[in-house]
Amino acid sequence: MTRTEANRARWALATMFAAGGMLVGAWAPQIPLLLPKHGIDKTILGLLILGLGVGAMLAMLIAGKAIPKYGTLPLLRLAALAQIPVLPLVIFAPSLPLLALAMVIFGLMMGFLDVMANSNAVEIERQLGRAVMSSLHGFWSLGGFLAGTLGAWIIVKTSGETQALVAAAAIATLVLAAMPFLRGAPPEPQPAAGEVAQGEESFLPKDPGIWILGLMALMAFVPEGSVLDWGALYLGEAFGADEFTAGLGYAFFAATMAIMRFLGDKVRNVFGGVRTFFVSALVAGTGLALAAAAPGSWIAIIGFAMSGLGCANLVPVIFSAAGNYPGQRAGAALSVVTMVGYAGILMAPASIGWLATHFGHRATFGGLAVMVFLLAALAGKTASADHRQVA
Repeated sequence: MTRTEANRARWALATMFAAGGMLVGAWAPQIPLLLPKHGIDKTILGLLILGLGVGAMLAMLIAGKAIPKYGTLPLLRLAALAQIPVLPLVIFAPSLPLLALAMVIFGLMMGFLDVMANSNAVEIERQLGRAVMSSLHGFWSLGGFLAGTLGAWIIVKTSGETQALVAAAAIATLVLAAMPFLRGAPPEPQPAAGEVAQGEESFLPKDPGIWILGLMALMAFVPEGSVLDWGALYLGEAFGADEFTAGLGYAFFAATMAIMRFLGDKVRNVFGGVRTFFVSALVAGTGLALAAAAPGSWIAIIGFAMSGLGCANLVPVIFSAAGNYPGQRAGAALSVVTMVGYAGILMAPASIGWLATHFGHRATFGGLAVMVFLLAALAGKTASADHRQVA
């Protein structure tokens, strides 16, 4: 891979991240519509989201083992194409059992794409000799903001079904335009019979440091998943916000995440990963606390926006730390960290739904703020994020 190809591949991968963010952003304003459409309550909705999370985690577990054999490039292309129809599949599901199945498929496609995109990002960083992870995640957040804002508007003006089809068409356009320019490292040589590759002695890494990073990713993803899945319901139920205003909670959260992630690589180069992570956790916790205590919908939205600023670089720093973890293949380490981490964004909100039902959204978001503050105490575990990649 030449440096010119690597630069083109970086922007093609950024487009893939944006398409993935659009999928999630378009999904966010659809969530409240599922309650009356299928006659379910928040507890059942939480279980459906749990199914989505199970699918994602299974895909991530498999992805880490597939990368050494096939390489990231063909698998990334496959995952990008497979995500195109999943939102219409969920929205057009005619019954609750088919909706549950569609949610699992949704999770499978999201999880597989996430591992492939982040593993490919580590490869591109090595070719370019500089960090690009935060800015790539910035494109994901930008896609989420655009799809969340425009998606809410399309739902109000037309229908949820129309919005799902428009989102699928937009995602397909981005994916097909970027796919020819993607690049990746070749598959790794497979060990001879009886040999074991370094760091692959078992199906899952044994180093506890990898699992600690996974737990930190879970704690970082929980607020992101909670704002995505429950922010609109909180704004609607607590403050009587209309559908458009309720959809802005996640949209503004995604927007501030995008802004800070585009600045994240430069911030990390100046202050280092550990300090960036520590301050980010403090800002995120403060924003969630503000949202929990807000007297009105727009103060809550400001709180969500502030938490987006803080959450922006938590996950990229963790992923860079995993991708550069000593003695581990990037794909294997990232598959574990993303698998455990996505329990936060996809599975934990099921528990959040139960907590919100029994204790209210304010208490739930306040508890999330405390958890994010605890992340600051673990900032030192991200030291490997500062290991520089060289071409």
